[in-house]
Amino acid sequence: MSRQLNKWLIYGLLGITFCFAIAPLLWMLSASFMPSGEANLYPPRILPSRFTLEHYQALFTRLNLARYLINSTLLAIAVTLISLLLNSMAGYAFAKLHFAGRDRIFRFLLAALVVPAQVSMLPLFLLLKQFGFINTYWGVIIPGMASIFGIFLIRQYALSISDSLLDAARIDGASEFRIYWSLILPVCKPILITLAIFTFMGTWNDFMWPLIILTDNDMYTLPVALANLLGEHVQDTELMMAGSVLTTLPVMLVFMALQKHYIEGIMIGGVKE
Repeated sequence: MSRQLNKWLIYGLLGITFCFAIAPLLWMLSASFMPSGEANLYPPRILPSRFTLEHYQALFTRLNLARYLINSTLLAIAVTLISLLLNSMAGYAFAKLHFAGRDRIFRFLLAALVVPAQVSMLPLFLLLKQFGFINTYWGVIIPGMASIFGIFLIRQYALSISDSLLDAARIDGASEFRIYWSLILPVCKPILITLAIFTFMGTWNDFMWPLIILTDNDMYTLPVALANLLGEHVQDTELMMAGSVLTTLPVMLVFMALQKHYIEGIMIGGVKE
């Protein structure tokens, strides 16, 4: 009886937590369809008195949000693909290849994880400025091309691959790149999808770095453009909610589509040496 009670208590707490987490998102969606001014009424309305798409139309016609949506999509896809390639190659090398200083280099990389990202922004900005990448898409892509966390994630997963399998491929004459491309990548599919979700969501939602590196309004990503929209239309709550929906919806769809692989990668990715 007590076990059954504990189970229902856990379910109840999870249900309450879920309601608190999902309520702001549902109100954001509802407010985006409200007529102008209705979201600021007190007490606040839960559902619009009438559904309208005028705020979404304004975003794409009057405010040209389609350009920023394309910018964010292309940058997030580019960073994700390049990051998967570089992180998987480095992770495989640290897990299965033997070279001088391998473990010391890896421990040094792990130690760098404790350094806040904000600390490296200024030297990174100055470095990219020397190479002429300020106000270019490459200035956004290059810092996200590889990450210590991504290398660590792939390495930990690759450690679970049997060395005998790799040795058999080498005996058959396969090159290291052939082993990586034809054997390692298919086996690492769950953790690659997990890393892809992390990278895509991180790049899509990134606000600070694109704001620093990009100066041309036409090159802004969606979060930066939405922040500027807040300054220009601070009283238009419904318009801001419509912009927030457009910012949130793509990453939610990506996560829902790949949720199964994401959970699988999280569950079996923490392999210890």
